[in-house]
Amino acid sequence: MPRTAADAPVGTVPAAVHADPPASPRRWWILVVIGLAQLMVVLDATIVNIALPSAQQDLGFTDGDRQWVVTAYALAFGSLLLLGGRIADLFGRKVTFLTGLVGFAAASALGGAAGSFEVLIAARALQGVFGALLAPAALSLLTTTFTDARERARAFGVYGAIAGAGGAIGLLLGGVLTETLDWRWTLYVNLLFAVAAFAGGAVLLQRTARDRTATLDVPGTLLVSTGLFALVYGFSNAESHDWGDVATWGCLVAGAALLAAFTWWQTRAAHPLLPLRVLLDRNRGASFLAVLISGAGMFGVFLFLTYYLQASLFYTPIETGLAFLPMVAGLMITATLSTSVLVPRFGPRPIVPLGMGIAAAGLAWMTGLDLASGYATDVMPPLIITGLGMGLIMAPAMSLATAGVAAEDAGVASATVNTMQQIGGSIGTALLNTLAASAASDYLDGKDPRDPAVMAQAQLESYATSYWWSAAFFAAGLVVSVLLYRRGRVAEDPNAAPLIHM
Repeated sequence: MPRTAADAPVGTVPAAVHADPPASPRRWWILVVIGLAQLMVVLDATIVNIALPSAQQDLGFTDGDRQWVVTAYALAFGSLLLLGGRIADLFGRKVTFLTGLVGFAAASALGGAAGSFEVLIAARALQGVFGALLAPAALSLLTTTFTDARERARAFGVYGAIAGAGGAIGLLLGGVLTETLDWRWTLYVNLLFAVAAFAGGAVLLQRTARDRTATLDVPGTLLVSTGLFALVYGFSNAESHDWGDVATWGCLVAGAALLAAFTWWQTRAAHPLLPLRVLLDRNRGASFLAVLISGAGMFGVFLFLTYYLQASLFYTPIETGLAFLPMVAGLMITATLSTSVLVPRFGPRPIVPLGMGIAAAGLAWMTGLDLASGYATDVMPPLIITGLGMGLIMAPAMSLATAGVAAEDAGVASATVNTMQQIGGSIGTALLNTLAASAASDYLDGKDPRDPAVMAQAQLESYATSYWWSAAFFAAGLVVSVLLYRRGRVAEDPNAAPLIHM
């Protein structure tokens, strides 16, 4: 029985290879549009963080409620990504992309104008809903626009750099806007991104035909959306409650059970939401896990180094954002180099594990930071090392996670990548927060918490613990990626994923 395009594994070349149609001269402008949209979605996970104290003072919500400004976005975004990806496949990537942009902009405007905590939370949740439409549509548009191997490598290098550096850019932009304008501009700024991306998308993108024979997998949608919601909520709840709290472990157990049921259902559904053929290729599965693990480890850099710079070294929000720029530069260099030179020459098996090892080394280096550390001599070098490692992970993993899928699965494959990053971030944030708090409590045992020097040292202990565990995430990623990625170079297979030029 002949193998279908959807069944062909990444890295195989069929006997008959058809010629691609001429590439569109607009493809690099399309990359600019996609990059703007992706940057808006990624930086929104961190841009509001720096503005939280100002928003809290303005709207009068409590410290306990503060986490929901971040969690509301993560819950909606993480739980609806697979649905958003399948909607892009069923109803067209251009329509889904533009709808996501308009909705995200409207939700941002609502949040910026919020007069109460409740309105702000509703706006953040709506941002997550429309982000779940926008992010997978953007990545699938990139997948279907760039079909030439060299150009696709460069495009994914740029995209991977944006995905990896967006959190740091969000911190910088959030600091600048909060200090120079007002916290509300951390939300209003999305209107500028959205208008530019919408104008470019409306002109440059071509509308794709809708597959009227396909239907939405309603049971699968309910199972995976509620399962992911429960999982993200459980890990988010662990940040403010004990792991023994029923809302924490109950949601985690329920989420795992629902996702197991979803996997079972996908083997029986006539039109599965996430066809298992998308997951079962070795390189693609390894890439999904690499994105998950690196998403968890990245928060050791963004979250706790931000705390360290502001609380221990007394950096301003702008100075904190600027401090991350060398890491962003390192990430962008290796992201581009890895997809355009290293992976095509050596394959992913040596490159992604190398990135995991370098990132782990950078985070281990950070454990030595103390109250007397200088930026140029102590903070910047491990930041650059970590950025170089992350660039070797993110861009190749995101490219290989969507390579070789059938065009009708491009949206859901793209959504799976985003889901892995979001779930990884939620797991990392919850685990690292809990471990850091425990380290601080252990240090304070038997000491006077009213002594500022003691409290400062307790904070350093908590940060060092988070860096060690983040390094452990990347070390585990090194082992996983060595074991799962195939040996050798990845050959392009144009028949494995019949792509559509924009």
